[in-house]
Amino acid sequence: MIKVIGFDADDTLWVNEPNYQETESAFCKIVNAWVSEEETSRELFATEMANLELYGFGAKGFMLSMIETAIRLSKGSIESEKLDQIIKLGKELLDKPVELLPGVSTLLDQLQGKYTIILATKGDLLDQERKLRKSELESYFHHIEIMSDKREENYLKLLNRLEIQPAEFLMVGNSMKSDIMPVLNIGGYGVHVPFHINWLHDLTDFVPENSKFAQITEISKLTELLENI
Repeated sequence: MIKVIGFDADDTLWVNEPNYQETESAFCKIVNAWVSEEETSRELFATEMANLELYGFGAKGFMLSMIETAIRLSKGSIESEKLDQIIKLGKELLDKPVELLPGVSTLLDQLQGKYTIILATKGDLLDQERKLRKSELESYFHHIEIMSDKREENYLKLLNRLEIQPAEFLMVGNSMKSDIMPVLNIGGYGVHVPFHINWLHDLTDFVPENSKFAQITEISKLTELLENI
């Protein structure tokens, strides 16, 4: 029944969130002349959430949120040199090398020719395109969708473009909130592959009771799972 398998990118195919946490840690040290690192993290997250509708997901929005947070916490007294340091952190985040997660290339080799494989990820267009090029995985994907968000309506539009029904689609990702639940809600299949670090925005303890849901400990186990669906 499954014709198309969609893969999330960040922290499903390659490492992403640890890079953000490393950048955030460096940012907190820059701002610690005014507030504690713990408070800076809380304030930065609040700024990110307030800015999501304007900036969307991705490193550029994260950089702007860091600058805004630094100006607010310092009450406008932060030196231009420190703002330059924050901008440099953002640029370094954008230029990080792409580290594939174990088993990804082998899995895509195994699936190629058996299923239509697509990439369905969210974030900044240029940033995600850059990471995809660096990953050298682009040739595996029949279709690449870089989404502004991952809600039910976003997935329905994607499936309409692919001319398939939800019951013919399986989504693989590390985020229960954005990769799995919306797809299950529209009648598709979802396979959750947890990553050891998660963005606070994506955290949830909810585990669906759904016959079309499965969780695997590592992405290489997907082929075995597909044999039993």
